[in-house]
Amino acid sequence: MDLVYHLNDRLLFAVPKKGRLHQQCLDLLSGSDIQFHRHNRLDIALVKNMPLALIFLPAADIPTFVGEGRVDLGITGRDQVAEHEAVTPPTETTGVREILDLGFGACKLQVQVPEKGDIDKPEQLVGKNIVTSFTHLAETYFWNVENNDSQSTVQTNGDAGHKLRTSIKYVGGSVEAACALGVADGIVDLVESGETMRAAGLKAIDTVLESTAVLISSKHPSDPKLVTKVANRIKGVITAQRYVLCTYNVSRDILAKVSEVTPGKRAPTVNSLEEEGWVAVSAMVERNKIANVMDELTDLGATDILVTKIDNSRTT
Repeated sequence: MDLVYHLNDRLLFAVPKKGRLHQQCLDLLSGSDIQFHRHNRLDIALVKNMPLALIFLPAADIPTFVGEGRVDLGITGRDQVAEHEAVTPPTETTGVREILDLGFGACKLQVQVPEKGDIDKPEQLVGKNIVTSFTHLAETYFWNVENNDSQSTVQTNGDAGHKLRTSIKYVGGSVEAACALGVADGIVDLVESGETMRAAGLKAIDTVLESTAVLISSKHPSDPKLVTKVANRIKGVITAQRYVLCTYNVSRDILAKVSEVTPGKRAPTVNSLEEEGWVAVSAMVERNKIANVMDELTDLGATDILVTKIDNSRTT
């Protein structure tokens, strides 16, 4: 089979080939009924039930391929998009378009220093050695620090005549070990739970940016309708993971009160029961709030409360 030939008529969709986002991306594709089989050691997989081809790439490379229009869709971290755009600012025709925040892979890109050291503010790192795998974001951040314009969000580079005094060195992995090994006075690295940082004897003194996984597209995809279709499928899965369906019976005279507890995405669904004066109510409720919602409904007089898992959805 000539794989290159078969890619010509397919939308190209890049997903992380490994790392912290990989398995969650595979689960998301499965829930969206994007069916494929990936052969061992092959980084391209043809989707069986849609004109798509999955391209497995390092998460850091995905914004480049999507931003240049080589790939139509991609999933990566917002931190990787920001690092790419710090090098190659987007234009009207290049760069990525964020379609959807996927809600997983939450982390923070933070400035970290030895916990037992005497550095407590980013300004104390000016002129010292910083190690990171996000060199361009770190350079921009410390440019702002040196110009007394440090903020929690990354700013664009300013005066090109200003020479950065802080030394930024690239390390691709095990960044957290740099201070202990004497390579750096501080690091800029991703923090998820914070356990790795604490185990390495580090503390965070500032946040460069916050990140989650995002679905991105090129600004001129080869098939915009298919991009929308795929995005809607993925959005449906994300919504289904976040919500459950709560149904219950209640006297009509307290319907207004219980509707405040379960307003639904737009409004609750209400159906009359055979018993006069009673109605059945159905509403989507955030999964992490359902226990408290059930308690409130019970206190208000609702009965027969049932909670159902949602496998998929299409909502606005």
